[in-house]
Amino acid sequence: MQALRHFLLALQFFTRIPITGRLADWVGYSPAMLRASAGHFPGVGWVVGAVAAAVLAVALYLLPPGPLGALVAAGLATAATVWLTGAFHEDGLADTADGLGGSASKERALAIMKDSRIGSYGAVTLVLVVGLKIALTALLAERGAALAAIAVLYAHVLSRAAPLDVMWGLPYIGDADGSKSKPLAESITRESIWTGLAWALPALGLMWWALGLWQIAVAIVPWMIALGQMRRLLLRRLEGFTGDTLGATQQLCELALLLGVALVVPR
Repeated sequence: MQALRHFLLALQFFTRIPITGRLADWVGYSPAMLRASAGHFPGVGWVVGAVAAAVLAVALYLLPPGPLGALVAAGLATAATVWLTGAFHEDGLADTADGLGGSASKERALAIMKDSRIGSYGAVTLVLVVGLKIALTALLAERGAALAAIAVLYAHVLSRAAPLDVMWGLPYIGDADGSKSKPLAESITRESIWTGLAWALPALGLMWWALGLWQIAVAIVPWMIALGQMRRLLLRRLEGFTGDTLGATQQLCELALLLGVALVVPR
């Protein structure tokens, strides 16, 4: 039951899904519980990914067939996830791009990332990443609605496992007093890593079933490259991570996962 509480806490933190009333009283809250909920990031991906997959499938069924119909369906699915999460991760991507693009100094980069205003680096990065995700989803939809729905679900789950690797391998260097992500990040445990893995493996297995062994082995390579490069970039530029950089990691890894599937799907 404690694991369910941690999952619901993560769902409340990372989505707009309301956890209120008696349910909220039962779930409870403490910094220790929020830290324990970190392992359920990929579990939140199951919920967000299922919504995206459902919207995509329904839109593809209702809209006229063809590239434009697939593009509109992909846009609707992406919009549904942005609404459901409150653009939480997209905001982190834009802030990270502004900070790392706007200054070579660690201190200045962190200061830029705290600014709520979006700059040119953030705007361009956000447009490119979201646009590419929509385009790749549309491309997969053209090759099969079921495959596209599975790929979207898989991408949302595994992309949310990537921040756990960053949190495990790098120190937290955000605002200890002002950041709401601090309790999540300051002490991730090995148990959280195993919990995240337990959530992620079924999604990987589902994609394996849809593609095949060798295809999924190749398809996951872009995700591994994106995660590895992100860890190296954060270590070199910031000497650690912040809540914003976790959101950026999720977004870039989601894009990499969709790209990997698109590269191996038969034409």
